[in-house]
Amino acid sequence: MDFQTTTPDTATTPAPTPDIAEASFDIVARQDRTEAEVTALRTDVEDVKARVDRISRAAARPALAPSGQETAPEVKGFVDGYLRRGAAHEIKSISGAAPSDGGYAVPRQIDAAIARALTEISPIRGIAQVVQTGSAGYRKLVTTGGTASGWVSETAARPGTATPDFHEIAPPTGELYANPAASQAMLDDVGFDLQAWLASEIAMEFARAEGAAFVNGSGLNQPEGFLTAPATIAADDARAFGALQYIGSGDAAGLGAAPDLTLIDLVHTLKAGHRQGASFVMNSATLAEVRKFKTADGAFLWQPGLVEGQPDRLLGYPVVEAEDMPDIAAGTYPIAFGNFRHGYLIAERSATQILRDPFTNKPFVHFYATKRVGGQVLDGNAIKLLKIEA
Repeated sequence: MDFQTTTPDTATTPAPTPDIAEASFDIVARQDRTEAEVTALRTDVEDVKARVDRISRAAARPALAPSGQETAPEVKGFVDGYLRRGAAHEIKSISGAAPSDGGYAVPRQIDAAIARALTEISPIRGIAQVVQTGSAGYRKLVTTGGTASGWVSETAARPGTATPDFHEIAPPTGELYANPAASQAMLDDVGFDLQAWLASEIAMEFARAEGAAFVNGSGLNQPEGFLTAPATIAADDARAFGALQYIGSGDAAGLGAAPDLTLIDLVHTLKAGHRQGASFVMNSATLAEVRKFKTADGAFLWQPGLVEGQPDRLLGYPVVEAEDMPDIAAGTYPIAFGNFRHGYLIAERSATQILRDPFTNKPFVHFYATKRVGGQVLDGNAIKLLKIEA
């Protein structure tokens, strides 16, 4: 009997092929890559959200720096170090800081914010000539007639010319100060924008004091206002240097029977060279009366600004409201007309100094800010006044 040996048929149990193993590996790898990409996207989204939140918080605060300019390190050191905590050593990088002067010169970034606010708030500063000085005093020489000249032929002799007359302008100056206060709890609050608050408070106080001094200042430890200068009816060539010309209203108690003609006379008393850039200056009570004036054909003399931001106009010239101008009354000068950039000079020491005082009025911290400011009539021919008189 023959016995045959049989071997199992291995073809009936196939082994996994290499293609299936590779496909399984690719699926796992793809899943890993997808999870990594999702994690990366989630991280990017969180980063973008954080940036948007920072931008929103920054936009909600009034910025002292110009658009696109970051806060300088010395400003941050000045605010967080000196103003909030009184740490003087943290502002050593500030130019002009001098403890021996009784205070610290504020950084230029904050000082520029105060200056911008002053220009927007103070009416006379916005139209006058402003110069920055490095010292407390300022002097300027001006000529009253210029150098004489003449005509000659090609070969004729050149005779000597007359020497011009010089006059010195030295605006009286005074120390302008403000003393805003904040509680220590406000200073400890990180969300309290100390820079914007301090610049606003100082600018408001400075503007109020300046507005009165530039109009009616006595010249004693303060600027000399343009209404304090001598005033006469004499024409330009017949007045003393620095004196202003005025015209009468024709009525001892008001603006007269023909105020429109009076205002036209006032405008054309000013020379043509000064009328380019001239403006009316009066307070709101006087402006309320002027707005009611009509010409013979019924047209109003006063015209509102046609575009937002443009000033109202009277006889074609801008009207500036200065509340320190006097009301309409006998013997007063309620209306001024002129080119104040030619006619009035403001000289100021550029550095504003601040002294931190946490002791005088506890628990409040006072910030005593000082600045040297002067003012005087520069050219009396550039400003004309209307006087209430018969």
